[in-house]
Amino acid sequence: MSLVASHRNRDLTLLEQLSVGSDALGAAVAGGGSPVRGAVVLPTCNRFEVYLETDDPVAGRAAVIDQIERATALERDTIEAALATYEGDDAVQHLLSVATGLDSMVVGEREISGQVRRAHIDAQAGAHLSPLLDRLFQSALRTSRVVASSTGLGTSGRSVVSVAFDLASETVTWSGARALVIGTGALAETGVGSLLARGVMIEGVFSPSGRADEFGARHGIRALDREGLRTALSEVDLVLACSGGESIVLTPAMVAAARPDGDNPLTIVDLALHRDVAPGVAQMRGVTVVNLESVGARAPEESVGAIDAARSIVAHAVARFGDGEHARSLDPAVVALREHVFGLLERELARVQPAAGASEQTVAQADATEQALRRFAKTLLHIPTVRAREHAQAGESDRYLGAIRALYGIDVGIQDDACPAPEMDAAAESDADTTTHH
Repeated sequence: MSLVASHRNRDLTLLEQLSVGSDALGAAVAGGGSPVRGAVVLPTCNRFEVYLETDDPVAGRAAVIDQIERATALERDTIEAALATYEGDDAVQHLLSVATGLDSMVVGEREISGQVRRAHIDAQAGAHLSPLLDRLFQSALRTSRVVASSTGLGTSGRSVVSVAFDLASETVTWSGARALVIGTGALAETGVGSLLARGVMIEGVFSPSGRADEFGARHGIRALDREGLRTALSEVDLVLACSGGESIVLTPAMVAAARPDGDNPLTIVDLALHRDVAPGVAQMRGVTVVNLESVGARAPEESVGAIDAARSIVAHAVARFGDGEHARSLDPAVVALREHVFGLLERELARVQPAAGASEQTVAQADATEQALRRFAKTLLHIPTVRAREHAQAGESDRYLGAIRALYGIDVGIQDDACPAPEMDAAAESDADTTTHH
């Protein structure tokens, strides 16, 4: 199961508060006598999600909410209302959509796959990654690679960072500009590459968590302490702030002290979910702030064809993942039927997604419609899936395949260009070889 709050239906400020203490959340909910056997926490710049393996979804959800309530200043009712719950296929489908960039603020952005990988690694290092969640996250990362190589999704190179920098172009002359980076995570990695490609000189990197030395050595950038940060702030044209820490880094007082006359323009790109920049900085003379809200409002559209192809691959991967069983143990009828229904579901869900900046009423209505469609899909699949397995066990798969072909027009032969099963098999085998050798 998964508990989900994202930019699609929650305010970014609420997401920021939910993720306070997220580093310790997985170990806390999966430890001791907990009903949770495994937990993976995925906090990014525009989402907060928790994936659980548990036989008791109600108790698992309560354990997560208990921990968030202890770690944050949020009221329990607020936490309850913020977290949507997905179970079974819905949870699998959601993670695969997230990992492939289909659920991103900038559709198709590639940074999210690195963030999913980091969440997987962190759960493994923290010893709260169960075998089922391990397989789920490996499937998500594999599907992400297949989408990237088999569709045009994301080939435009658009990402949260690139869109933010395009917005910053209104106030920054890139070639020869001087920049400062705050943060050392996935967004900082992407940002450094993009800044260098634009001809920017990076004066230093500051990390509230103390990782500046390692990051700086890897990229040939000077690591800054807090005093060095203040000095550099007085000299640069641009700040990329994406630390993801839980405290403000740039305050109005610090910016005013570094740039007392306000005559030299300063552009700050703040992409941290836990904002690195205090709200008052944007009101200061000579300072322009580009933030996640700006990116969400101006994110470019990906091609319809690429998105449809990616959704087909996700639907196929969900069908192959199954209900806790390896894909090889699923008979072809079940895979074909599940893929057919999930494909229809994905297309319908795409039609009801609210646009960026939609009203709370519109978002709530879209959420209710999505839940109704998911319930309908589960109901539609239940009896045919049971019958398919009964026929498979009785050695009568051909009869069943003929029946679903006649009733639904489903052909078990899946076109490779729409749902590249061979590529997914090859990726799975590659992952298995890597695991074996490590």
